[in-house]
Amino acid sequence: MDLVIATAAQGVLWGLYALGVYLTYRVLDIADLTVEGSFPLGAAIAASMLVSGYTPIAAILVACAAGCVSGVITGFFCTKLKIPALLAGILTMIGLYSVNLRVMGKANLPLLQQETLFTEWNIWGLDAAANVLLIGTVVVILAVLLTYWFFGTELGMAIRATGANPHMIRANGVNTDVMIVLGLLLSNGLVAICGALVAQSNGFSDVGMGTGTIVIGLASVIIGEVLFGTRSFKNWLISVVLGSIVYRAVIAIVLQLGM
Repeated sequence: MDLVIATAAQGVLWGLYALGVYLTYRVLDIADLTVEGSFPLGAAIAASMLVSGYTPIAAILVACAAGCVSGVITGFFCTKLKIPALLAGILTMIGLYSVNLRVMGKANLPLLQQETLFTEWNIWGLDAAANVLLIGTVVVILAVLLTYWFFGTELGMAIRATGANPHMIRANGVNTDVMIVLGLLLSNGLVAICGALVAQSNGFSDVGMGTGTIVIGLASVIIGEVLFGTRSFKNWLISVVLGSIVYRAVIAIVLQLGM
């Protein structure tokens, strides 16, 4: 049971990452590798602020803002400098490696003696994994609801239309460059929040913790789509989060079998 709860907790937290990848990969139809830099950026900023005595909520909010800025930088490369999206994401990701080292001051920053969101808000006296699952579920539900609400607004629909048919939405007077930047901003903001939460859950931040994470995000999106369907935008968002949980469950089963 402990393994099931711990696996579900990690799957829920990484659901935020999957949501961020979904916004670029499916909504904007852009392969964005910035997330491999904005994820450890969120973790680095959150860890550094916690060590400096800031509250967990403040650390998460600043991490989110930093992630948004990294998305804007990639969007600037794509729209103004006309750099292909894949290369733009790689450039930002490489630049963020140095930024993350600068923020933490070293390659690894432990949080073993620091108050985190999961220790500060453990008001029911749950064990660590169960508390991470509870708080993570609340955060992910809020993220899904806010994402669903936003993309139902006129601005959100314009972002979705930019990914679906940029020529049509441009003919309707919408600045697609702005929409691309907004989409990347939202995506990397979610990913940075995920990084901040994962760092607090794991008890450390590491400069290399974002390497290869794009595979986790894409796998979660694809698994969710195949298993739970894409009948509507709301269903799609829920499927992505559930896909993240299934991905973690598969990894846990494989490790238990010793494969």
